[in-house]
Amino acid sequence: MPLPALWFVLLVIFAIVEGATVGLASIWFAAGALVAMVAALLSAPLWLQIVLFLVVSFVTLLLVRPLAKKYLTPNYQATNADRIIGQEAMVTETIDNLKGRGLVSVGGTVWTARAEDEQPIAAGTVVKVLRIEGVKVFVAPAEETVPAT
Repeated sequence: MPLPALWFVLLVIFAIVEGATVGLASIWFAAGALVAMVAALLSAPLWLQIVLFLVVSFVTLLLVRPLAKKYLTPNYQATNADRIIGQEAMVTETIDNLKGRGLVSVGGTVWTARAEDEQPIAAGTVVKVLRIEGVKVFVAPAEETVPAT
């Protein structure tokens, strides 16, 4: 098989792999194969074709991947629920992880709550929301939490 045909076959394979994947997986190799194919058509020696393939693939990877990740990866958007993390809440039903019970009121909304340290927290206690997992907030008594610096 002549070298330009080999590079063309590689170009097609890399393009098919790229089309079959969700993210950018092989577009840089397709670009390298294209340049190597042009070099082969211009009768460049095999070592130069391979070097061009590797260099163009590497440079394309370095230049395109950061831009592609920036524009193709969806940005994380904080939800309204994320706004309660770090806020204080009032325990409205005693929190007992073993019994699977506990409610807190934060920002006018009642949430199912669990204690971060597995210790029960009595109703009426002011707590701090540490994180959200699904529909539950994990809390710790406000006086025990260490403020972030």
